[in-house]
Amino acid sequence: MPERSVLRKAIWALGLTQIIGYGTLYYSFSILAPAMAREFGLTEGWVFAALSASLFAGSLFAPTAGRWADRFGAGRIMTVGSVAAAVALALCAVAPGRVSFVLGLLAMELASSFVLYSAAFVAIVQVGVPRPQRSITHLTLIAGFASTLFWPLTSALHAHLTWREVYLLFAALNLGLCLPIHAWLMRLSRRHATVTPHERGSAPDEAGMPLDARRGRAAFLLMLAGVATEGFVLSAILIHMVPLTAALGLGTAGLFVSTLFGPAQVASRLINMLFGGRLQQTHLAVIAASLLTAGLCALLLTTPWLPGAFVFVFLFGLGSGLTSIVGGTLPLELFGREGYGARLGWASAARQFTSAFAPFALAFMMARTSVANSLWVLVVVAASGVIAFLAIALLRRRGGPAAFAIGGSAEEAT
Repeated sequence: MPERSVLRKAIWALGLTQIIGYGTLYYSFSILAPAMAREFGLTEGWVFAALSASLFAGSLFAPTAGRWADRFGAGRIMTVGSVAAAVALALCAVAPGRVSFVLGLLAMELASSFVLYSAAFVAIVQVGVPRPQRSITHLTLIAGFASTLFWPLTSALHAHLTWREVYLLFAALNLGLCLPIHAWLMRLSRRHATVTPHERGSAPDEAGMPLDARRGRAAFLLMLAGVATEGFVLSAILIHMVPLTAALGLGTAGLFVSTLFGPAQVASRLINMLFGGRLQQTHLAVIAASLLTAGLCALLLTTPWLPGAFVFVFLFGLGSGLTSIVGGTLPLELFGREGYGARLGWASAARQFTSAFAPFALAFMMARTSVANSLWVLVVVAASGVIAFLAIALLRRRGGPAAFAIGGSAEEAT
C-alpha cells in the first residue's frame, strides 16, 4: 500500500482536479452564457436548455463510465478524461455556429463523466486508501470551493477576454494541471493493484452487514430513487433560488440570503469530517434528505420573514453538502469495493437525469400555479427521498443471509 503521505497527497491532488473540473466544465457556464447567447443570436433560456440536454446525455453515459472505471481503472479513464475535457472546451471555443456549439457542450458533459466526482471516488478506492469514506469526505470538502473560486475567476477573466478565449484557457488548465495528476494517480493505482493482500493489510472495508439477493436489489433501487429525488430538488432550487426568494416577498434580500448556501455546504462537510466518523452512511443519507426537506418547510412556513429565509438556506446548504458525500460513501457501505464504479455510475445517472429536467419542471409548475404550491410539491419529492433512505436503513437492520455478499457484482444488484 502506498505510504500515508503519498495517499494524503493523492487526496489533495484529486481535490485540485475536482476544483478545476467543476469550475471549467460546469460553474463557469452560467457566467459566460449571456455572451454565448448574444454571439449566436439566441436567448439565454435556449443556451441553458442546450446545457440541460447535454446533462441528460451525460446521465445516459454515466453507468458505462462507471463500468470502465472498474474494468480499466479510474486513474486511466481520468487521464483520458482530462484530454477529452480539454478537447471539448476547445471545440466549444472554436465552434463556428449553433450546431457545433451544442456538440461541444455535449462533448463537455460526456467528458465530465470521466473526471468529476464519480470517477474521483472510484480512484480513491482503487488507490488503496485504508478508510475511503473519510477520504471521500475530505475530497468533497476541498472540491466544495470550486464555485467560490471559479465564479469570480471566470468573471475576472471575462472582463478582459472573450468567452472563447476563457474556454481555451480552461482547456489548457485541464491539460497542464489535471492530465499529469491523473496520470500519476493511474500509476499509483497500478502499484496498489500489484501488491499482495498481506501487503495491503487488514484495513476495514467500511461496509456493513451483507444483504441477501432480494434485499440487495431492493436497497440498490431505493438508493437510486433517493439520489434521484435529491438531484431533482437541489437542481430545481439552485437554478431558481434568487428569483424564487424574490417572488416569495424577500425582494433584493433574496440575493444576500443565497450567499449563505456555499458556506453552509462547506460547514456540513467539515462537521461530518470532524464528528461523523462513526456514523453509518445510511443514517447520514437520512439526515441529508431530512435537512433538504426541513429547509423547504422552513421557507414555506416563515416567508417573507427574513430570518426564516436564512434558516432555509442554511439547512438546505447543509443538506446539499452532505448529499455530495453520501453519493460516494453509501454505495461503498452497502455493497463494498467490488463493482463500486458501476454502482456509482448508476447513482450518478439517476441524479443527473432528474437534475436535467428539474429547473424546467419547477418553472412549469410556478407558471401554472403559485410559487408556494410548487414548493410544496418539492417538499413531497424531498420527503420521498427521506422515506427511501429510511427503507434502506430498515432493510439493513433486518439483514439476511449473505447470499448477496457485500462486494458482489454490479450486475447482481441490478
